[in-house]
Amino acid sequence: MAIRHHLIHHPPSALWAVLEQPDQYGKWVVGTQDSRLLEGRWPEVGSSIEYTVRLGPKELQGRTTVRRLERPGALELEAYSGALGTARIAFDIRPWGDKTLVLLDEHPLQGLGGILHNAALDAVMQIRHRAMLGRLAEVVDAQAAEGRPAG
Repeated sequence: MAIRHHLIHHPPSALWAVLEQPDQYGKWVVGTQDSRLLEGRWPEVGSSIEYTVRLGPKELQGRTTVRRLERPGALELEAYSGALGTARIAFDIRPWGDKTLVLLDEHPLQGLGGILHNAALDAVMQIRHRAMLGRLAEVVDAQAAEGRPAG
């Protein structure tokens, strides 16, 4: 399993203000761009977003569906990336004083990713998660600096 944590220097409400915007995922999820609502009311259970996934020169369409939502502490997603299969992505969101501790747990469920899942893939995912959580913190920082309302 690839589990990573990051301390965000804002309260959980500021993090949720970003997580609740389907068009923001392309800004912080490594490898995606042009995220948009596909169905439902994000991030209610069963709602989904779609986006473009870049793998080198190739572009694929991806889709992510909310599988579990327990505000203020948990958000679990299932990401579908075509032939690569599906992955479970779980956010454990914890107040940490006036900050937020985010734990990210991702692992392949089905398809090629599930078949090839091993320690080396987990190591690559750790690198991706470090970048992804850093970008998420930057988006939260930027929205907080703009004075956008939290949650």
